Amino acid sequence: MRLLQSVFFRIINFGIIEFFAICFAAVTFFTFLLYVIDKRKAVKNKRRISEKTLIFFTLAFGGIGAILGMFLARHKTKKVKFKVTATIGLIIALIPLFHIAHSLTLDRIVTYIEIEFRSENWNPDLDGYRIAFMTDFHIISDEDMRAVSTELSVRNIDLLLLGGDFSMTNQHYQGTLREISQTVTTDGIFGVEGNHDWFNSLSRAKERYGITMLANNGTRVRTGFYLAGVRDLWTGIPDIETTTANARADEFVLLLSHNPDIAMRQSAANIDLMLSGHTHNGQITFFGFPIYLLRGSITRYGTRFAYGFAESANGAPVFTSRGIGVYYHVPRIMSRPEVVIFTMYSDGERS
Repeated sequence: MRLLQSVFFRIINFGIIEFFAICFAAVTFFTFLLYVIDKRKAVKNKRRISEKTLIFFTLAFGGIGAILGMFLARHKTKKVKFKVTATIGLIIALIPLFHIAHSLTLDRIVTYIEIEFRSENWNPDLDGYRIAFMTDFHIISDEDMRAVSTELSVRNIDLLLLGGDFSMTNQHYQGTLREISQTVTTDGIFGVEGNHDWFNSLSRAKERYGITMLANNGTRVRTGFYLAGVRDLWTGIPDIETTTANARADEFVLLLSHNPDIAMRQSAANIDLMLSGHTHNGQITFFGFPIYLLRGSITRYGTRFAYGFAESANGAPVFTSRGIGVYYHVPRIMSRPEVVIFTMYSDGERS
């Protein structure tokens, strides 16, 4: 048991996706060798490798190796059975190859999503106001966080919002917050806690770096714009009604909540926009579909709050971000890390 645990943690530290990439390459090469060796045995009239063995490895993610072996060694190319098997094996092999390649490239590059958000309640005097939102930082490196902060500083951000979930292990969150605090904004940086955060430690650190913690309270950022933030649904006692009690009826109310499920469990009738994270879009997806969320352990609502816009039980718009970091060493697979930037506009006359 200890040996298995040791092997598992070595794989984790090396990189799960790198490990599978090596395994995939090994199976591909081994399958290629089987076809080459069998061809040589056929030429020399020696005992052959069984067709069942060749077919097995062809279908066991070795389709690319089989295709290469068949055409480079000119082996089994006239047999319909092997043409069909190799085609199926190639399709089977391309699926993990595509996901591995995506994880090793695009899924490690932060993307900046620009969204125009229009609301009848938005103050037209604030049209063009820019709000950046990022969440689920976890073990993002200080270097990567510094690059994001630098990028946001040149994108004319008025307000930066943080959705929670830092890595509290070995004080890693301190470096993350330090780099975030360097972001140049007009109206400051605000954030809420996530389920992985130690509330008191995070609050003190945010205060140290000039970041305002919202915990079932809110603040008037500009005339007609009220910002509110609730405690985490899993580790605290969030209360939307109390949090937004000081907002006026004619104000645009933006609610920060790490967990989007609260939008289905408490009334969000007076919320104009809610920003959340938590789900990571499943983090490991199948061509972008968050299969993991169907388990019901992260969210009770399946893929409703996987990514992008959805509606609360009251019909309020809820935007769930994929997040910017990775949960410890679990790789992102077709779920790119992101920073979302909302440019706000009034839509029609305000009531």
